[in-house]
Amino acid sequence: MLGVPRHLFVPAHLKERAYDDGALPIGEDQTISQPYIVAKMTELLALKGDERVLEVGTGSGYQAAVLARLVREVYTIEIVPSLALQAEERLKRMGYDNIRVRLGDGYRGWKEHAPFDAVIVTAAPDHIPTKLVEQLREGGRMVIPVGNVNQYLTLLVKEKDGVREEQVIPVRFVPMTGEAQAQE
Repeated sequence: MLGVPRHLFVPAHLKERAYDDGALPIGEDQTISQPYIVAKMTELLALKGDERVLEVGTGSGYQAAVLARLVREVYTIEIVPSLALQAEERLKRMGYDNIRVRLGDGYRGWKEHAPFDAVIVTAAPDHIPTKLVEQLREGGRMVIPVGNVNQYLTLLVKEKDGVREEQVIPVRFVPMTGEAQAQE
């Protein structure tokens, strides 16, 4: 994470707070996660270096940039048009050539590039989206905050005989919007 300059992913008026261990607003009622949570979620994916990772909720692009330094390919989806455009431009300007940004609702994943070795979700639905689990390869891991008022960072591991699920820590994320809200 030290190799990714977080101050380039926050609004100019918050640059002096970029390295504080707290979430910061990035506009459009969205936030950049606190560094501890970015690190924890990344660690839970147990990445080895040659993975294809799906991120749902690009935001400013910070988590995608962290992942891009660790894996072969990152596919990231953002539902807010202005954030998707800004993140894509920022990541290209910074030289990340292994990240693909897509504008859209990430609730159903990115089927054209599945299966993924890992899925990371940076907004909280009130349930685990089935399509995201389906797009995990066997042995793949998904880290996702789940819940409304009481949210838990949840780790899922897709195994031959099903999906193992573990609640890791309580968290607070912005809600997943789009189709996830319609499914409540």
